Amino acid sequence: MDTLGKALPDNAALLLNRTDTSNWTTRSGDAAGWKVEDGTLHVVPGKGDIMTKELFTDHYLHLEFRCPDMPDKTGQAKGNSGVFIAGRYEIQVLDSYGLNIPGKGDCGAIYNQFAPLVNACRPPMEWQTYDVIFRAARLDKEGNVAEAARMTVIHNGIVIHNNVVTQGVTGAPLDEREGVPGPLLLQDHGDLVRYRNIWAIALPLEGSDTYQPR
Repeated sequence: MDTLGKALPDNAALLLNRTDTSNWTTRSGDAAGWKVEDGTLHVVPGKGDIMTKELFTDHYLHLEFRCPDMPDKTGQAKGNSGVFIAGRYEIQVLDSYGLNIPGKGDCGAIYNQFAPLVNACRPPMEWQTYDVIFRAARLDKEGNVAEAARMTVIHNGIVIHNNVVTQGVTGAPLDEREGVPGPLLLQDHGDLVRYRNIWAIALPLEGSDTYQPR
């Protein structure tokens, strides 16, 4: 089901306040240099990646993005950005509209790990959705990864990753500390990508193991 324009649920954290980037920072903790106009977050090339002040472990993320029309460009130079879940696992943003078989670097890919199952891209200049269910890595008593992080990704209402087991962090992560809270990080790759309607719902790490009679 397409979730374009989906309203903020009562239990969700609003990550884009529609007026400014006061709840975002750069990777180094400085004020974010992107701009917000009419509720839309604009990448400002050269200002660097930005990330939320709020941190998450297991969560559901909704965001909407729009790639610019760059007909003279190809491949990674065509409407490039990225959505880093917990700051460590990149879902590629790219204008990959029309590709028959997308690869590990195309839109919707878990970057350099998993290609999307299908190409769900809309044309450039059209708004698109990512809905992501993220299960953070689980650590053992020594702090080592006992279970890798998992992701299900729905692109424009189509499942493109079905509970995939990640192969560790992707390239250019905020850090390599798995299994601990992290921000939503959006990448400045030099292209005029836009974002809007960004929110997340924190998920419990586990449910009850007892039966509760009514």
